[in-house]
Amino acid sequence: MYFPNKKQKLISICIFLFPSMLGLIVFCLFPMVASAIYSFLEYDVLLPLSQVKFVGLDNYRRLFGEGELITTLWHNVKYLIMYIPIIMITSLAMGVLLNQDFKGRRLVQIIFYTPVITSWVAAAVVWRWILSGKFGFINQAFAVIGINAPAWLSDPAWAMVGIVMVAVWKDTGYYALFFLAALKGINSTYYEAANMDGAKWHHKLFKITLPLISPTIFLLFVYNVIAGFQVFDSVQIMTGGGPAASTTVMMERVYKYGFKMYQMGYAAAWSWVLFAIILVATVIQFILQKRWVNYDA
Repeated sequence: MYFPNKKQKLISICIFLFPSMLGLIVFCLFPMVASAIYSFLEYDVLLPLSQVKFVGLDNYRRLFGEGELITTLWHNVKYLIMYIPIIMITSLAMGVLLNQDFKGRRLVQIIFYTPVITSWVAAAVVWRWILSGKFGFINQAFAVIGINAPAWLSDPAWAMVGIVMVAVWKDTGYYALFFLAALKGINSTYYEAANMDGAKWHHKLFKITLPLISPTIFLLFVYNVIAGFQVFDSVQIMTGGGPAASTTVMMERVYKYGFKMYQMGYAAAWSWVLFAIILVATVIQFILQKRWVNYDA
């Protein structure tokens, strides 16, 4: 579309951007500003606004003064320690598999991508039954071969493991597509030269494939760290933070204090501490990526 002068062009741009900007302001910027203000208030949504009190940093003092923050943060870190290596390996392996030409490739794609489009609520409900300690399908299958499997979701030592298992099952197909796209972008001449030099498969993997897809690995690592600190759906539905508070995570605490105990000010303080943690973790990753991510290919 041609505009005869800059003023008409600017007006047209503003008109086209207005719906998106309105949505951004109403649904993103305004809630962020509101939550920042709430974090300095004693705000109970069940009480009239006349009883809202400004408490300054009291919510943050309470948060850092109690041991709950450290325990909850450790649960998030434990989730990440288990989840990230497994999801990276399984999704990379699936991407490598889908990069091959074989019979039934489309069927494999459908099978592994179906969990991705499944609602987390539906998936978590089904897996809560599958991982049931007494009547669950997995434990029944282990019992057939004489193995006494743990009570996945009712044993504090295994509950987080069960949640990670479900997350890996659901996310592998999604991240495999990222790896598949990265693998498709590698110039085949690298492998041809390596074959001529007699390179083994592990040499090609560590000297060619991984360095060339390192930007994709970095992208998924950053995304998964952020998503890991924000994990909520699976925890809330499968364990509710239990058993014995062994799966309490940051977002679950925000939900509990905000929508169960109606302490919106305290919940907002939790959310801003979570934001700060994610920001610091992301900045550290961007600093460290200069040492191992290759953008020259």
